[in-house]
Amino acid sequence: MSDGYGDRGNKDRSITNPHGRGDLVAHGEGDAGAATPALESAFLAGVNMTGGYGRGADILHDCTVSVEPGEIAVIVGPNGAGKSTAMKAIFGMLDLREGRVTLDGENITGLSPQARVSKGMGFVPQVRNIFAALTVEENLEMGAFIRRDDIRPTMEQIYDLFPILREKRRQPAGELSGGQRQQVAVGRALMTKPKVLMLDEPTAGVSPIVMDELFDRIIEVSRTGIPILMVEQNARQALEIADKGYVLVQGRNAFTGTGRDLLADAEVRKSFLGG
Repeated sequence: MSDGYGDRGNKDRSITNPHGRGDLVAHGEGDAGAATPALESAFLAGVNMTGGYGRGADILHDCTVSVEPGEIAVIVGPNGAGKSTAMKAIFGMLDLREGRVTLDGENITGLSPQARVSKGMGFVPQVRNIFAALTVEENLEMGAFIRRDDIRPTMEQIYDLFPILREKRRQPAGELSGGQRQQVAVGRALMTKPKVLMLDEPTAGVSPIVMDELFDRIIEVSRTGIPILMVEQNARQALEIADKGYVLVQGRNAFTGTGRDLLADAEVRKSFLGG
């Protein structure tokens, strides 16, 4: 794991995750630019994904990403590289023409997004990710729609993770700041007690200070053992907290490695990180 984790997050494992696998360990998979690693035991994997939207041209071309328990895996790349498309493909929002998606050893390629949520996927899209007219607390309650047990302990854990949401729990979510709305969206996804959390551009449109705070909370969630797969436009900052990074170019894997390796790679820095 990157040293960037050392002084970030409060390390209190505040989200209960029955599928957690214990303390964090390093999961680096080789040098930047290395071949795609074996994925037979990956917890969540989109393997050799090729596809696009409807009958349109392919956007993804033999694209592979994966994440393990306790890891943060980050997908970065230039605009139009297929980053969000890869995330949507894993969540079942477009049909794959080739490849597969596996979760906890099960092939879920043919399942709908709703069925994938029931299997343990938590997904936070970049836009339209809250119910603006509902209060913060009502948004969190909506996140627990698939549960039949007592949701109050999980809600308290969400409030511990995002204290501002406790303060504003009776306020309509649409009245919150951009960063606070993102916290609501992440909290709602966590209310399902997911096996894996997927975040599409979680820091889009927020200030650098709010971005750092969101990254700290993401680190805290990963420390509970929940794997996190994230698409992020702020590539350098995201790779600083990443166990594993994927650089996509035109829907293909261009570089794969630990966050540290990718940050240190001269070609990655020159082409994608501004030198």
